[in-house]
Amino acid sequence: MAVTVEQLREILSAACQAIVDAKEELGEADRATGDGDHGTGMSRGFGAGLDALRDAELATVGDVFKTVGTAVLNTSGGASGAVFGTMFRAPAKALSGDTLDDAGYADALEVAAEKVEARGKASPGQKTMLDALIPAAEAARAAVGQGLPATARAAADAAEQGSEATKDMIAKVGKAKSLGERSLGHRDPGSISVTILLTTIADGIEKAEGGNA
Repeated sequence: MAVTVEQLREILSAACQAIVDAKEELGEADRATGDGDHGTGMSRGFGAGLDALRDAELATVGDVFKTVGTAVLNTSGGASGAVFGTMFRAPAKALSGDTLDDAGYADALEVAAEKVEARGKASPGQKTMLDALIPAAEAARAAVGQGLPATARAAADAAEQGSEATKDMIAKVGKAKSLGERSLGHRDPGSISVTILLTTIADGIEKAEGGNA
């Protein structure tokens, strides 16, 4: 199974909306480890992504990812805007076709993780969004061959597990670094955002599969 450009527009629109809807949840998570502005910035950026998707002329699946990433990069502000914008912009060049299959989705997550790691100058285990994104990319790659819905769900489940694991990590980078051991017991807000995005994408892909049946 593969999704078309128009199906992907709907799927990423739903993912953007999910972040907008999670504004308070993300803000509360960030108040435990930072200054509480993660929800506001993410809601602003992905709200702009939702608006951009409504009007954009999209020829390839890469265009869909790039449209969201550019809007987030330009409007979210701060470090989160930079890394989440990169997460969506990074795969654009690799996704030059008009459909997205399981291998393409794994490619997208792998290049996203690579570019975010480089831009954020962070590593796994430092209590960042990478602790959800890297396991998601690895799980997606391992699931290739089982179909796009299974691959997307494997990525979402791995992101959730990775995000939960950040409770047991001490923040080593970013605003939460100054908290030291006080950051223990709280999920990294960026990892929660990754989980929301990838879970909503998996839900949308499964819905599209049902419509294609």
